[in-house]
Amino acid sequence: MSVVDKTVRGQTDALTFELDLRHSPKKVWRALTDPVLLAEWLLPTVNHKLENGAAFTLQAPPKPGWDGTVACKFMEIEPLKKLSYTWRVGDIDTVVTFTLTPTDAGTLLSLVQSGFKADQKQNFGGARYGWNLMGGRLVELLTNLPTLD
Repeated sequence: MSVVDKTVRGQTDALTFELDLRHSPKKVWRALTDPVLLAEWLLPTVNHKLENGAAFTLQAPPKPGWDGTVACKFMEIEPLKKLSYTWRVGDIDTVVTFTLTPTDAGTLLSLVQSGFKADQKQNFGGARYGWNLMGGRLVELLTNLPTLD
C-alpha cells in the first residue's frame, strides 16, 4: 500500500495519484469524510458538514506568506464512491476529487487535484509533495484504524 503518482509527465494542470488499499470502501470513505480522522492525515476541519454545496475550511498551522487556511466547498458526494470539493488557497483555485473503486483486495483510491494554471508551477510542485506526504499518512491511518464494517 503506497501512494503512486500517476501524473502524466509534463502535465501542469492536474495531479493524479492512486492508492491500492487493502481496506473496504466503507473504511476508506470514513477516513475521507470523518472530521476527526481528516485531522489525523490531512488537516483539521472547521464547519465540516458533509452536504453538497456546504462550505468548510481546512486549517493548517500558519506559515510565512500563508495564514494556513484552505477554503473548500463540497461539489459532489456519492457515498462510498466519489467525493469532490473545491480547494482554494490565495489565488490557487482547484478541485480535489477522490474516487473509490472496490477491488478484490479492498479499494483503489484515485486522487486528482485539477485546475492549476500555467503560472502556478511552484504551487503544483508543492501540492505534489503535499499529497505524497498526506497520502502516506492516510495509508498509515487506515492500517491502524479498527474496522467497523
